[in-house]
Amino acid sequence: MPSMNLLRRSSATRGLVCAGVAAASLVLALPAVAATPEEKGLEIALEADRRDTGFGNYIVEEMKMVLRNKQGQESKRELRIKIFEVTGDGDKSLIVFDRPRDIKGTALLTFAKKVGDDDQWLYLPAVKRVKRISSSNKSGSFVGSEFAYEDLTSQEVEKYDYKYIKDEAINGLDCFVNERYPLYENSGYTRQVTWLDKAEYRIQKVDFYDRKGALLKTLTYHGYQQYLGKYWRADKMVIVNHQSGKSTDLFWSKYKFRTGLTDGDFNRNSLKRVK
Repeated sequence: MPSMNLLRRSSATRGLVCAGVAAASLVLALPAVAATPEEKGLEIALEADRRDTGFGNYIVEEMKMVLRNKQGQESKRELRIKIFEVTGDGDKSLIVFDRPRDIKGTALLTFAKKVGDDDQWLYLPAVKRVKRISSSNKSGSFVGSEFAYEDLTSQEVEKYDYKYIKDEAINGLDCFVNERYPLYENSGYTRQVTWLDKAEYRIQKVDFYDRKGALLKTLTYHGYQQYLGKYWRADKMVIVNHQSGKSTDLFWSKYKFRTGLTDGDFNRNSLKRVK
């Protein structure tokens, strides 16, 4: 997301006034100055954010996580999530695991921030303890999956600087290809490359590059569905770790929007009582 010195391009044009017979005048509009790659990248991110603003809150009642090792062996987990949109700041979320039995009740509470490090707490039922996730651990694996803790927060515009790279088709969709550079400390990534389709500004693919600049992971989105006539959500996400050979599939179902969630439903003191 952008640093504060990146300004959105204005649409003003220059005019040239020519004096004519009988004091008539003619205004000739000159073309707007072309946006820089940084300005265009920011504009794309802002438009994507604008289109997904105003959903209020939602829950996903059924989610399945499939973890796959290099040999193709799988382990499965069942979980659910609640999301609460915060005006003027990052969203709040609560992830709760229901199966298997050994991780049942494990919960991750996240307060995303537009600027600075997000706040995250993990409840571990085996030891009945709430653990704060430190900023230095945000790049760590979330419960053994290929998703890092920082991948599970709302991707606020202000968290990155941007640069438009090119147009490219993916899965038959014309897309903008943007680079974004994390501005928050302790990110596990030097940059991310995103593909957003031009029709709806939905993320189709993300390449994550590690601290050495090498390609680490690729995340793809599948089966988008529209809710409330405006908001698009994927039914499936697949993240592949190119360096370890591991992957994680995340299936989302039973979305319910505007269910009456309030800020009080996202409280670290109630993590131990979450059901």
